[in-house]
Amino acid sequence: MNPLCGRCNRVVYPTEKVNCLDKYWHKGCFSCEVCKMTLNMKNYKGFDKKPYCNAHYPKTNFTCVADTPENLRLKQQSKMQSQVLYKEEFEKNKGKGFSAMADTPEMARIKKTQDHISNIKYHEEFEKSRMGGEAQPHQPSTPTSGYQQPAPSQNFQYESAPEPVRQATTAPPASAGKRYRAVYDYAAADEDEVSFMDGDMIVEVQQIDEGWMYGRVERTGQRGMLPANYVEAI
Repeated sequence: MNPLCGRCNRVVYPTEKVNCLDKYWHKGCFSCEVCKMTLNMKNYKGFDKKPYCNAHYPKTNFTCVADTPENLRLKQQSKMQSQVLYKEEFEKNKGKGFSAMADTPEMARIKKTQDHISNIKYHEEFEKSRMGGEAQPHQPSTPTSGYQQPAPSQNFQYESAPEPVRQATTAPPASAGKRYRAVYDYAAADEDEVSFMDGDMIVEVQQIDEGWMYGRVERTGQRGMLPANYVEAI
């Protein structure tokens, strides 16, 4: 059974049938709803299941809404609800940072590595500040024997020469011996010791042990004990 035309409502035979917009049309009936220009499948535009030409195709426009008291009230209410939701979200996320990151094993490993690096850098900076940023000149090791004197409080400044520590002993009788020359300044730390300066001659030297000797400072004439690593034989 042949269908009816969507415009003239007459039977449409296969030879003149146009199938478009869910309807059947005669070729002559398939025309613009406004200007009645005959259309084809290439130049028509459909709207509400009706054909239109390009010039008379209906344009969709926005509907203007009047600012009535009811619309203004709804607008104000919507604005207040938005502000309430914003404050709730802000209070909920306060202190959480910009983004929440899962505490995965990989993130924990990275955090631990960063902590180690920070600790290493901190100790390096501390040592640099403690040493004053420069290597300290090499000083001779102090002789040790029977007992150790208490270590002085930590200080960021170093003396020109270390203080020797030794066990107190009685001075041996003076006797002629080798001549020695002082290579460092030394200040006596005990009553039985003698002070001298770099370049002083030490005579009448008597060896006491590996670290100490007894002698007379030729410049001052004073006798007493002195550290053996502060002088050299000549």
